[in-house]
Amino acid sequence: MATWKTLMLQDSASPLMEQLLFFHDHALLILVLITILVGQMLLSMLFNKW
Repeated sequence: MATWKTLMLQDSASPLMEQLLFFHDHALLILVLITILVGQMLLSMLFNKW
Protein backbone atom coordinates (compact mmCIF):
# COMPACT_ATOMS: atom_id res chain seq x y z
CA MET A 1 0.00 0.00 0.00
CA ALA A 2 1.33 3.43 -0.91
CA THR A 3 1.93 5.89 1.90
CA TRP A 4 3.34 9.40 2.13
CA LYS A 5 7.08 9.77 1.51
CA THR A 6 7.35 6.33 -0.09
CA LEU A 7 10.62 6.04 -2.00
CA MET A 8 9.75 2.94 -4.05
CA LEU A 9 6.77 1.74 -6.04
CA GLN A 10 3.83 -0.12 -4.52
CA ASP A 11 4.08 -3.82 -3.70
CA SER A 12 3.45 -5.98 -6.73
CA ALA A 13 0.19 -7.87 -7.18
CA SER A 14 1.47 -10.46 -9.66
CA PRO A 15 4.74 -12.29 -10.41
CA LEU A 16 5.04 -10.45 -13.73
CA MET A 17 4.80 -7.07 -12.02
CA GLU A 18 7.37 -8.22 -9.46
CA GLN A 19 9.81 -9.02 -12.26
CA LEU A 20 9.07 -5.67 -13.91
CA LEU A 21 9.89 -3.86 -10.67
CA PHE A 22 13.10 -5.89 -10.37
CA PHE A 23 14.04 -4.85 -13.92
CA HIS A 24 13.17 -1.22 -13.18
CA ASP A 25 15.40 -1.11 -10.12
CA HIS A 26 18.38 -2.63 -11.91
CA ALA A 27 17.93 -0.52 -15.06
CA LEU A 28 17.82 2.62 -12.91
CA LEU A 29 21.02 1.58 -11.14
CA ILE A 30 22.79 1.04 -14.46
CA LEU A 31 21.59 4.42 -15.77
CA VAL A 32 22.85 6.18 -12.66
CA LEU A 33 26.25 4.50 -12.97
CA ILE A 34 26.52 5.48 -16.65
CA THR A 35 25.55 9.07 -15.82
CA ILE A 36 28.20 9.26 -13.09
CA LEU A 37 30.83 7.80 -15.42
CA VAL A 38 30.02 10.27 -18.21
CA GLY A 39 29.98 13.17 -15.75
CA GLN A 40 33.38 12.15 -14.39
CA MET A 41 34.79 11.94 -17.92
CA LEU A 42 33.40 15.38 -18.80
CA LEU A 43 34.86 16.92 -15.64
CA SER A 44 38.25 15.33 -16.23
CA MET A 45 38.27 16.69 -19.80
CA LEU A 46 37.20 20.13 -18.56
CA PHE A 47 39.93 20.38 -15.91
CA ASN A 48 42.67 18.72 -17.97
CA LYS A 49 45.73 21.02 -18.16
CA TRP A 50 47.57 20.17 -21.35
